[in-house]
Amino acid sequence: MNRNLINFIMLCMLCTGCASGGFQAAPSALSNPVQISGTNQDMVWERVVDTIHNYKFAIARENKLDGRIETDYKVGANLLEPWHGDSVGFDNRLESSLQSIRRRVFVSVTPVEGGYLLGVEAFKEIEDVPTQTSSAPGGATFLQDLSLRRDLNLVKQRSDTPGWIPLGRDPALEQDILDSLQVAFAN
Repeated sequence: MNRNLINFIMLCMLCTGCASGGFQAAPSALSNPVQISGTNQDMVWERVVDTIHNYKFAIARENKLDGRIETDYKVGANLLEPWHGDSVGFDNRLESSLQSIRRRVFVSVTPVEGGYLLGVEAFKEIEDVPTQTSSAPGGATFLQDLSLRRDLNLVKQRSDTPGWIPLGRDPALEQDILDSLQVAFAN
């Protein structure tokens, strides 16, 4: 009896540790944009880019004159990818595990007196999967028309590409990036 109880407690501790170990906690609420101190624009810019790269986002465009950094879309990390930081929290990771989610980040670097304002906007989209008419019974069969045709490929294929539905901003990712930026500039 005691041995079974000890095994049960060990199993509960193991499961609890695994369930909470690889996920990030909800970040504290920071104002967006945050002000950081710094005088060297190139150093500030490089730290911001390094922080974005830590989240595994690829930079699509960056313009120092406008103070704008734009990333490519990145497919959301699921429960089995704890090393990707774009899905913040268990709910976002579960959502990315069950549905195709992608995110894109925009960072603004604005010089102000005594430093810079760093603003982060993260946008989230869900894949719009249309109904598949080609997989319906009889959807990929030969046409019933008996007229002479020269087209030897009579099987019809889908020609439309799936789209994405915007879900708005992702405040959890924005706050996590802002927190990482403050940590990067605290040193």
